Amino acid sequence: MAEELNGDRSSWLRCYRCWARDLEVQLHYDAILRIDPDSGEPSERLDEVQEAVVQCLRCLHDQPHLTIQEDKVVPIEDRWERMVAGTPWVASCTVTVDADAVETCSGPEAADSLAYAAFGDHGTREFFTHVRFHKHEDDQIVVHLLVELYARNIEEATTVLEEAARGGLAITSLAEESRPPASTGGEHPH
Repeated sequence: MAEELNGDRSSWLRCYRCWARDLEVQLHYDAILRIDPDSGEPSERLDEVQEAVVQCLRCLHDQPHLTIQEDKVVPIEDRWERMVAGTPWVASCTVTVDADAVETCSGPEAADSLAYAAFGDHGTREFFTHVRFHKHEDDQIVVHLLVELYARNIEEATTVLEEAARGGLAITSLAEESRPPASTGGEHPH
């Protein structure tokens, strides 16, 4: 598979939303400065990459199908084909989670907290989530969301939602949006 990926980088080294090839990597470092006891100045600097995010310079979306390994951008095997060759799907769904899994359900952080409780990192990185409302039922919270994700067909979209959900999932509707996949060639018209 590595040879196949390296052979045609154009199939995956692009924005999965607008298909641009103008990408940048934002590196966040955890810096450790060792201090010389005599001078009080740093004697050596040790940096460790805490997080690396690939972002499109054209539409500014993060690229969750790409990651950094050994200072090189590479595709995430279980995600890139689905996101680049797939189309957007919109699901109306509910996820029922334990109330203690939700950090906060009021205030400005409520939507992010509820989306994270429902889908974890998928809801903060790979999916576009819109929390419509939530309701408390005893010691559980039912989160009603609209979720946009990328998949090649309805079965794959359903499976991705089921695997990402961190609680009981009920899909009310799941519909494909109209957009040809990036892998069909040419740049997407703007």
